[in-house]
This record gives sequence, structure tokens and C-alpha cells, in this order.
Amino acid sequence: MRAMIFAAGLGTRLRPLTDHRPKALVEVGGISLLEINIRRLIKLGVTDIIINVHHFADQIETFIAEKKAFGINIAFSDEREKLLDTGGGLKKAAWFFEKYKEPFLVCNADVLSNIDLQSLINYHVNQKVIATYAVQRRETSRYMLHDAHMQLYGWANIKSGDIKISRQARQQALKMYAFSTYQVLNPKIFKLMPEEEVFSMIDLYLKVARKQPVLGWLHENDIWIDVGKPQAIEMAAGLLNQLINT
Repeated sequence: MRAMIFAAGLGTRLRPLTDHRPKALVEVGGISLLEINIRRLIKLGVTDIIINVHHFADQIETFIAEKKAFGINIAFSDEREKLLDTGGGLKKAAWFFEKYKEPFLVCNADVLSNIDLQSLINYHVNQKVIATYAVQRRETSRYMLHDAHMQLYGWANIKSGDIKISRQARQQALKMYAFSTYQVLNPKIFKLMPEEEVFSMIDLYLKVARKQPVLGWLHENDIWIDVGKPQAIEMAAGLLNQLINT
């Protein structure tokens, strides 16, 4: 199986830790976020990974070389000149996936979780949809909106009041879930991407959902930590054994 790790962000919320290194190489319990995620993917059976790079990109490339790519095939998608957001970043890495028929996994370098990724993959395959992403009931400022069948209907920012609707809700109550960043996609998704160079995965999903199902997969009672702020590092370190032994 193939996978992509988003690691190109500036990591501004993690400053000063990211003043001289990329957020993917910030350590939790002495292990970098990037290594934790790579080892989880390898344990899942992933044999080919592509990592997008921007902020201190050379440090990530050097790190992977020193680790001898953890014994698998690891490639890079270079965004040094321009950050492309999540959707644009995936689009630039299309060459790594589109000639293969099997689904692939996408995750964020700065998110740690003990989510059952194999169950997420199995659900995606059984549902035979273009894209499936993990969601959870937790407090956040931005929510994915789903119907009773977990089909995507829209997105809402409860702080700003911004709401984006991909289709009419047909007078049914929509449920709000937090986006967990783990995603499984069919390579056909690349044919549905916009011409724009920079766009988010959320905007892509909202566009695709107007014509075909895009599904959320609910994972309850799992640890999920966005290691985007320094205080989250201590929390993640205390749960590290549970995060890396799943």
C-alpha cells in the first residue's frame, strides 16, 4: 500500500520549537513526529511513502537518508518554492499514486492517534467510494456535516459562522463531526481535482460530494492529538506507548 504524509507546514503554532527545524521533526518522548507516523504506516503494511516538504525541507530529506528510509521506498514532493495547501500538495504528488489502482492513505505529520487504520481502509474498500476520511465526536471550531449514512453534506466554522454546503440536506438533521485528517482515497480522485494549484482537501471533498458520495468514518474512544502547540507535546509524550503500539 502507498501513503502520503503532509509535512510541509510552517509549524507556526509550535514556535519557538520550529524556528530552526520543521514541525515534522519536533520530538515527542525523544522520537520525531515524522518517525512515529512512518513506523505506524510500516506496521500497517505500507511499503511506499511520499512526504511533501517546504519548511527546512533539507532537514527532512537528511533525516530520511540517515534512517536509510526505514527500509522502505520514501519519496519527496518538493514545495520549497510555494506551499500548496493539502489538496494542492496531494495533486502535485499525483505521479506517485495515479498509475496504481489500489486505494492509498493520507495523514498529517503533526497528528498522533491510535486509530485503527486497517478498519478505516476496510470500510473504504467495502463502501466502494472515491474518498473516506476519519471523523470523531470532539470539540473543535470546524466541523464536517454528515447525514445519517455518513455522507458529506457540508462544512461549518462555528466561530466565524462560515458554512459551505455541498448538497441540500433534504430536510434531515445533519450531524457534526471533527475531521481527524486520516484519509483513504481512490486514485481516480486526481481526475476530479480543480485546475487551481492551491486548494484544500476539504474544498475538494465538498466539490466531489455534489456528484458522488464522500464518506466520513466514525472512530470513537480513540486517542487523537493535534501536536500543533507546545503544550500538546507533553500530553502526547504521556500517551506515547499507546500511540506507537497500535
